[in-house]
Amino acid sequence: MAYFNFSDSINFLSKLTFRRFWNGLKVYSSFQISKFLKKPVQWGYPVSVSFEPTTSCNLRCPECPSGLRQFTRPTGMLQQNFFKNTIDDLHKELMYLIFYFQGEPFLNPDFLTMVAYAHSKGIYTATSTNAHYLTDEKAKQTVESGLDRLIISIDGTTQDVYEQYRIGGKLDKVLEGAKNIVRWKKELKSKTPFIFFQFLVVKPNEHQIEAVKKLGAEIGVDQVRFKTAQVYDYQADPNRLIPSNNKYSRYKKDKNGSIKIKSGLQNHCWKLWHANVITWDGIVVPCCFDKDATHQLGNLKTQSFKEIWHNSNYRQFRKELLTSRKNINICANCSEGLSVWED
Repeated sequence: MAYFNFSDSINFLSKLTFRRFWNGLKVYSSFQISKFLKKPVQWGYPVSVSFEPTTSCNLRCPECPSGLRQFTRPTGMLQQNFFKNTIDDLHKELMYLIFYFQGEPFLNPDFLTMVAYAHSKGIYTATSTNAHYLTDEKAKQTVESGLDRLIISIDGTTQDVYEQYRIGGKLDKVLEGAKNIVRWKKELKSKTPFIFFQFLVVKPNEHQIEAVKKLGAEIGVDQVRFKTAQVYDYQADPNRLIPSNNKYSRYKKDKNGSIKIKSGLQNHCWKLWHANVITWDGIVVPCCFDKDATHQLGNLKTQSFKEIWHNSNYRQFRKELLTSRKNINICANCSEGLSVWED
Protein backbone atom coordinates (compact mmCIF):
# COMPACT_ATOMS: atom_id res chain seq x y z
CA MET A 1 0.00 0.00 0.00
CA ALA A 2 1.35 3.44 -0.89
CA TYR A 3 1.74 6.19 1.68
CA PHE A 4 -1.65 7.85 1.43
CA ASN A 5 -3.94 9.46 3.96
CA PHE A 6 -7.36 10.71 2.89
CA SER A 7 -7.69 13.45 5.52
CA ASP A 8 -4.18 14.79 4.88
CA SER A 9 -4.77 14.76 1.11
CA ILE A 10 -8.03 16.67 1.45
CA ASN A 11 -6.29 19.21 3.68
CA PHE A 12 -3.52 19.64 1.12
CA LEU A 13 -5.99 20.11 -1.75
CA SER A 14 -7.90 22.68 0.30
CA LYS A 15 -4.91 25.01 -0.14
CA LEU A 16 -5.33 24.96 -3.91
CA THR A 17 -6.40 28.20 -5.59
CA PHE A 18 -6.82 28.87 -9.29
CA ARG A 19 -3.57 30.84 -9.33
CA ARG A 20 -1.67 27.99 -7.65
CA PHE A 21 -3.23 25.44 -9.98
CA TRP A 22 -2.33 27.50 -13.05
CA ASN A 23 1.22 27.99 -11.75
CA GLY A 24 1.60 24.25 -11.16
CA LEU A 25 0.35 23.50 -14.66
CA LYS A 26 2.89 25.91 -16.15
CA VAL A 27 5.73 24.41 -14.12
CA TYR A 28 4.84 20.83 -15.08
CA SER A 29 4.42 21.72 -18.75
CA SER A 30 7.76 23.49 -18.90
CA PHE A 31 9.48 20.48 -17.29
CA GLN A 32 8.06 18.09 -19.86
CA ILE A 33 9.01 20.41 -22.71
CA SER A 34 12.52 20.74 -21.28
CA LYS A 35 12.96 16.95 -21.23
CA PHE A 36 11.75 16.72 -24.82
CA LEU A 37 13.90 19.56 -26.15
CA LYS A 38 16.87 18.74 -23.87
CA LYS A 39 17.23 22.40 -23.03
CA PRO A 40 15.78 24.33 -20.08
CA VAL A 41 12.39 25.98 -20.39
CA GLN A 42 11.03 27.39 -17.11
CA TRP A 43 7.53 28.77 -16.70
CA GLY A 44 5.94 29.74 -13.42
CA TYR A 45 7.38 29.68 -9.91
CA PRO A 46 8.05 26.88 -7.42
CA VAL A 47 5.16 24.84 -6.08
CA SER A 48 7.23 23.81 -3.06
CA VAL A 49 9.99 25.56 -1.09
CA SER A 50 12.15 24.34 1.79
CA PHE A 51 13.13 27.03 4.30
CA GLU A 52 15.88 26.30 6.83
CA PRO A 53 14.96 27.44 10.37
CA THR A 54 18.50 26.79 11.64
CA THR A 55 21.67 24.79 11.06
CA SER A 56 21.99 24.06 14.79
CA CYS A 57 21.25 20.56 16.07
CA ASN A 58 21.35 18.79 19.43
CA LEU A 59 22.33 15.41 17.93
CA ARG A 60 25.44 14.10 16.16
CA CYS A 61 24.14 11.72 13.53
CA PRO A 62 26.66 10.19 11.10
CA GLU A 63 26.21 11.16 7.43
CA CYS A 64 24.76 14.53 8.54
CA PRO A 65 26.94 17.67 8.18
CA SER A 66 24.93 19.36 10.93
CA GLY A 67 25.38 16.44 13.30
CA LEU A 68 29.06 16.05 12.48
CA ARG A 69 29.63 19.83 12.77
CA GLN A 70 31.26 19.77 9.33
CA PHE A 71 29.64 22.76 7.63
CA THR A 72 31.84 25.25 5.86
CA ARG A 73 28.89 27.65 5.70
CA PRO A 74 27.93 29.69 8.78
CA THR A 75 25.60 28.42 11.51
CA GLY A 76 22.65 30.60 12.46
CA MET A 77 18.92 31.15 12.84
CA LEU A 78 16.33 32.19 10.24
CA GLN A 79 15.00 35.66 11.08
CA GLN A 80 11.26 36.44 11.05
CA ASN A 81 11.37 39.61 8.95
CA PHE A 82 13.46 38.03 6.22
CA PHE A 83 11.18 34.98 6.18
CA LYS A 84 8.00 37.07 5.99
CA ASN A 85 9.33 39.20 3.14
CA THR A 86 10.11 36.09 1.09
CA ILE A 87 6.73 34.48 1.81
CA ASP A 88 4.97 37.72 0.86
CA ASP A 89 6.75 37.50 -2.50
CA LEU A 90 5.85 33.85 -3.12
CA HIS A 91 2.65 32.89 -1.31
CA LYS A 92 0.21 33.37 -4.20
CA GLU A 93 1.93 30.63 -6.23
CA LEU A 94 3.40 28.57 -3.38
CA MET A 95 1.47 25.47 -2.29
CA TYR A 96 3.81 23.61 0.03
CA LEU A 97 6.35 24.97 2.53
CA ILE A 98 8.83 22.63 4.22
CA PHE A 99 10.40 24.10 7.37
CA TYR A 100 13.48 21.97 7.24
CA PHE A 101 16.84 21.58 5.54
CA GLN A 102 19.58 21.04 8.14
CA GLY A 103 19.42 21.36 11.91
CA GLU A 104 16.57 20.96 14.41
CA PRO A 105 13.74 23.45 13.64
CA PHE A 106 12.49 23.72 17.23
CA LEU A 107 15.82 25.24 18.30
CA ASN A 108 14.76 28.45 16.53
CA PRO A 109 12.70 30.37 19.13
CA ASP A 110 10.61 32.03 16.39
CA PHE A 111 9.92 28.82 14.48
CA LEU A 112 6.24 28.38 15.36
CA THR A 113 5.54 32.09 14.80
CA MET A 114 6.80 31.65 11.24
CA VAL A 115 4.69 28.50 10.81
CA ALA A 116 1.62 30.48 11.90
CA TYR A 117 2.45 33.24 9.39
CA ALA A 118 2.72 30.78 6.50
CA HIS A 119 -0.51 29.14 7.68
CA SER A 120 -2.24 32.54 7.56
CA LYS A 121 -1.27 32.75 3.89
CA GLY A 122 -3.03 29.45 3.13
CA ILE A 123 0.17 27.46 2.53
CA TYR A 124 0.48 23.78 3.48
CA THR A 125 3.26 23.62 6.08
CA ALA A 126 5.45 20.70 7.13
CA THR A 127 8.49 20.12 9.31
CA SER A 128 10.77 17.31 10.43
CA THR A 129 12.01 17.03 14.01
CA ASN A 130 13.93 14.72 16.31
CA ALA A 131 11.18 15.52 18.86
CA HIS A 132 13.48 16.22 21.80
CA TYR A 133 11.90 19.66 22.36
CA LEU A 134 8.22 18.72 22.13
CA THR A 135 7.37 19.53 25.72
CA ASP A 136 3.75 19.71 26.76
CA GLU A 137 3.69 23.49 26.21
CA LYS A 138 5.55 23.33 22.90
CA ALA A 139 3.30 20.54 21.64
CA LYS A 140 0.22 22.65 22.36
CA GLN A 141 1.76 25.64 20.54
CA THR A 142 2.64 23.39 17.59
CA VAL A 143 -0.96 22.29 17.13
CA GLU A 144 -2.20 25.87 17.58
CA SER A 145 0.27 27.18 14.97
CA GLY A 146 -1.66 25.44 12.19
CA LEU A 147 1.23 23.18 11.16
CA ASP A 148 -0.15 20.69 8.63
CA ARG A 149 2.45 17.91 8.77
CA LEU A 150 4.85 16.81 11.51
CA ILE A 151 7.54 14.25 10.68
CA ILE A 152 9.07 12.67 13.77
CA SER A 153 12.38 10.92 13.17
CA ILE A 154 12.53 7.69 15.11
CA ASP A 155 15.27 5.34 14.00
CA GLY A 156 14.96 2.61 16.61
CA THR A 157 12.42 1.19 19.05
CA THR A 158 14.94 0.57 21.85
CA GLN A 159 17.52 3.02 23.21
CA ASP A 160 20.51 0.83 22.34
CA VAL A 161 19.47 0.69 18.67
CA TYR A 162 18.16 4.27 18.43
CA GLU A 163 21.39 5.82 19.69
CA GLN A 164 23.53 4.00 17.13
CA TYR A 165 22.37 6.48 14.50
CA ARG A 166 20.79 9.28 16.56
CA ILE A 167 23.98 9.83 18.54
CA GLY A 168 23.30 11.82 21.70
CA GLY A 169 19.56 11.23 21.46
CA LYS A 170 17.14 9.84 24.03
CA LEU A 171 14.35 7.63 22.74
CA ASP A 172 12.16 8.29 25.79
CA LYS A 173 12.15 12.02 24.92
CA VAL A 174 11.06 11.23 21.36
CA LEU A 175 8.19 9.06 22.58
CA GLU A 176 7.16 11.63 25.19
CA GLY A 177 7.14 14.37 22.53
CA ALA A 178 5.05 12.25 20.18
CA LYS A 179 2.54 11.49 22.94
CA ASN A 180 2.29 15.20 23.77
CA ILE A 181 1.46 16.10 20.17
CA VAL A 182 -1.11 13.31 19.84
CA ARG A 183 -2.77 14.34 23.10
CA TRP A 184 -2.98 18.06 22.26
CA LYS A 185 -4.29 17.32 18.81
CA LYS A 186 -7.15 15.41 20.45
CA GLU A 187 -7.75 17.96 23.20
CA LEU A 188 -7.89 20.87 20.76
CA LYS A 189 -10.04 18.78 18.38
CA SER A 190 -7.61 19.59 15.57
CA LYS A 191 -7.27 17.59 12.37
CA THR A 192 -3.70 18.83 12.03
CA PRO A 193 -0.85 18.23 12.11
CA PHE A 194 -0.77 14.93 10.25
CA ILE A 195 1.78 13.06 12.39
CA PHE A 196 4.02 10.31 11.17
CA PHE A 197 7.02 8.43 12.43
CA GLN A 198 9.83 8.40 9.89
CA PHE A 199 12.11 5.41 10.24
CA LEU A 200 15.46 5.76 8.47
CA VAL A 201 16.31 2.16 7.65
CA VAL A 202 19.97 1.36 8.35
CA LYS A 203 21.78 -1.87 9.14
CA PRO A 204 21.61 -1.43 12.97
CA ASN A 205 17.81 -1.00 13.01
CA GLU A 206 16.43 -2.94 10.03
CA HIS A 207 15.34 -5.76 12.33
CA GLN A 208 12.93 -3.32 14.08
CA ILE A 209 10.78 -2.44 11.06
CA GLU A 210 7.76 -4.39 12.33
CA ALA A 211 8.34 -3.15 15.89
CA VAL A 212 8.18 0.52 14.86
CA LYS A 213 4.86 -0.08 13.07
CA LYS A 214 3.50 -1.50 16.32
CA LEU A 215 4.95 1.37 18.37
CA GLY A 216 3.39 3.96 16.07
CA ALA A 217 -0.02 2.34 16.47
CA GLU A 218 0.33 2.26 20.26
CA ILE A 219 1.20 5.95 20.52
CA GLY A 220 -1.45 6.99 18.01
CA VAL A 221 0.53 8.63 15.21
CA ASP A 222 -1.28 8.77 11.89
CA GLN A 223 1.27 6.74 9.94
CA VAL A 224 4.71 5.12 9.97
CA ARG A 225 6.94 5.67 6.96
CA PHE A 226 10.30 4.26 5.95
CA LYS A 227 13.15 6.15 4.33
CA THR A 228 16.33 4.99 2.62
CA ALA A 229 19.59 6.26 4.11
CA GLN A 230 22.06 8.48 2.33
CA VAL A 231 25.67 7.30 2.63
CA TYR A 232 28.30 9.67 1.25
CA ASP A 233 31.01 7.05 0.75
CA TYR A 234 28.67 4.25 -0.29
CA GLN A 235 31.45 2.18 -1.84
CA ALA A 236 33.20 1.78 1.54
CA ASP A 237 30.17 2.40 3.84
CA PRO A 238 32.50 3.25 6.77
CA ASN A 239 29.69 3.47 9.34
CA ARG A 240 28.12 0.20 8.14
CA LEU A 241 24.73 1.78 7.48
CA ILE A 242 23.56 0.23 4.20
CA PRO A 243 20.88 -2.32 5.17
CA SER A 244 20.91 -5.96 4.09
CA ASN A 245 17.30 -5.71 2.94
CA ASN A 246 17.57 -4.43 -0.63
CA LYS A 247 14.04 -3.00 -0.51
CA TYR A 248 15.18 -0.35 1.96
CA SER A 249 18.53 0.47 0.34
CA ARG A 250 19.25 3.44 -1.89
CA TYR A 251 22.05 1.46 -3.52
CA LYS A 252 22.62 -1.73 -5.49
CA LYS A 253 25.54 -3.73 -6.83
CA ASP A 254 26.13 -3.82 -10.57
CA LYS A 255 27.39 -6.89 -12.46
CA ASN A 256 30.98 -5.92 -11.62
CA GLY A 257 30.27 -5.72 -7.90
CA SER A 258 30.44 -1.93 -7.71
CA ILE A 259 27.85 -0.08 -5.64
CA LYS A 260 25.57 2.29 -7.56
CA ILE A 261 22.63 4.53 -6.79
CA LYS A 262 19.37 2.83 -7.82
CA SER A 263 17.83 5.94 -9.38
CA GLY A 264 20.14 5.72 -12.40
CA LEU A 265 20.73 9.49 -12.66
CA GLN A 266 18.86 10.14 -15.88
CA ASN A 267 19.40 13.57 -17.42
CA HIS A 268 16.42 15.32 -15.87
CA CYS A 269 15.20 16.27 -12.39
CA TRP A 270 11.67 17.33 -11.48
CA LYS A 271 12.95 19.03 -8.32
CA LEU A 272 14.77 21.73 -10.26
CA TRP A 273 11.53 22.81 -11.92
CA HIS A 274 9.01 22.71 -9.08
CA ALA A 275 10.96 23.16 -5.82
CA ASN A 276 14.05 24.61 -4.19
CA VAL A 277 15.80 25.23 -0.87
CA ILE A 278 16.57 28.47 0.97
CA THR A 279 19.19 28.50 3.74
CA TRP A 280 18.67 30.39 6.99
CA ASP A 281 20.77 33.30 5.66
CA GLY A 282 19.09 33.58 2.26
CA ILE A 283 21.22 31.46 -0.06
CA VAL A 284 19.12 29.74 -2.75
CA VAL A 285 20.37 26.23 -3.58
CA PRO A 286 19.02 23.59 -5.98
CA CYS A 287 17.74 20.96 -3.56
CA CYS A 288 18.16 19.25 -0.18
CA PHE A 289 21.20 17.28 -1.35
CA ASP A 290 23.29 20.46 -1.45
CA LYS A 291 23.69 20.48 2.32
CA ASP A 292 26.74 22.72 2.41
CA ALA A 293 25.32 25.17 -0.18
CA THR A 294 28.11 24.58 -2.69
CA HIS A 295 25.86 25.35 -5.69
CA GLN A 296 24.65 28.84 -4.86
CA LEU A 297 22.09 29.98 -7.41
CA GLY A 298 21.33 33.32 -5.81
CA ASN A 299 21.18 35.36 -2.60
CA LEU A 300 17.90 36.76 -1.33
CA LYS A 301 19.78 39.54 0.43
CA THR A 302 20.63 41.03 -2.96
CA GLN A 303 17.86 39.77 -5.30
CA SER A 304 14.19 38.91 -5.03
CA PHE A 305 13.29 35.23 -5.25
CA LYS A 306 11.47 35.65 -8.54
CA GLU A 307 14.55 37.28 -10.07
CA ILE A 308 16.75 34.41 -8.86
CA TRP A 309 14.36 31.70 -10.12
CA HIS A 310 14.91 32.82 -13.72
CA ASN A 311 18.51 34.05 -13.49
CA SER A 312 21.50 32.80 -15.50
CA ASN A 313 22.79 30.59 -12.65
CA TYR A 314 19.52 28.66 -12.52
CA ARG A 315 19.36 28.34 -16.30
CA GLN A 316 22.92 27.01 -16.43
CA PHE A 317 22.30 24.48 -13.65
CA ARG A 318 19.14 23.19 -15.32
CA LYS A 319 21.04 22.93 -18.61
CA GLU A 320 23.75 20.80 -16.95
CA LEU A 321 21.07 18.50 -15.51
CA LEU A 322 19.61 17.93 -18.95
CA THR A 323 22.96 17.10 -20.53
CA SER A 324 25.37 15.61 -17.96
CA ARG A 325 23.68 15.05 -14.60
CA LYS A 326 26.15 12.35 -13.53
CA ASN A 327 28.86 15.02 -13.38
CA ILE A 328 27.02 17.07 -10.74
CA ASN A 329 28.38 16.01 -7.35
CA ILE A 330 25.22 16.57 -5.29
CA CYS A 331 23.29 14.21 -7.58
CA ALA A 332 25.43 11.22 -6.54
CA ASN A 333 23.11 10.33 -3.65
CA CYS A 334 19.82 11.44 -5.17
CA SER A 335 16.78 9.40 -4.22
CA GLU A 336 14.52 10.80 -6.96
CA GLY A 337 12.47 8.01 -8.46
CA LEU A 338 12.98 5.74 -5.46
CA SER A 339 10.12 4.89 -3.15
CA VAL A 340 9.62 2.54 -0.24
CA TRP A 341 6.23 0.86 -0.08
CA GLU A 342 4.73 -0.34 3.15
CA ASP A 343 3.71 -3.98 3.29
